[in-house]
Amino acid sequence: MNLYMLVLGGKPAGRFTEQHDVFFGIANELKDLVPQMNEFWPELADRMHIDSWRKVTRVGNFQVDVIEKVADSVPHDVNLFFVNLGGYKPNDMEEYHYKILVVAQDLAEASKVAKESTFYKHYESSHIDDKYGIDVDDIYPIEDMLPASFKESYQLVFRIAEDSFEDLLEVGYLKISKLLAT
Repeated sequence: MNLYMLVLGGKPAGRFTEQHDVFFGIANELKDLVPQMNEFWPELADRMHIDSWRKVTRVGNFQVDVIEKVADSVPHDVNLFFVNLGGYKPNDMEEYHYKILVVAQDLAEASKVAKESTFYKHYESSHIDDKYGIDVDDIYPIEDMLPASFKESYQLVFRIAEDSFEDLLEVGYLKISKLLAT
């Protein structure tokens, strides 16, 4: 099984612009996630698309593995965090976002790593939500973002990686119908 990170997009009824959200799921293949994606964003069920996705196997110096959940599992001393940084450009009405994954011991360490990113240093008013005392839009442990069915069946395991491999980020409009046809 693999952990996947997807940016989903679509235009819900009554909206004037396309909306986006991040979805995390566990499956053998990307197309196996479609039912859970529809449950995640029911307003766009069968009308959404994927703007980008990645199979999450490597974050920084850590290999990320998905294993079946066991009752007597030992808690890990690090966690995988999703961090959504926001920032602005002069004379531009858009808020730009940079989404990163960080393996860290806690929220404070994950926030510190995020603040070291090039995005954070080069955008005006780049920020992380105030409730953490710094400026990040959103920061969550991935295990909190997974649908309940995944959390009940699987757990993430982290180990130091022995190579410099990085996950491939697939970017571009992917229709769900095309994904299901593969």
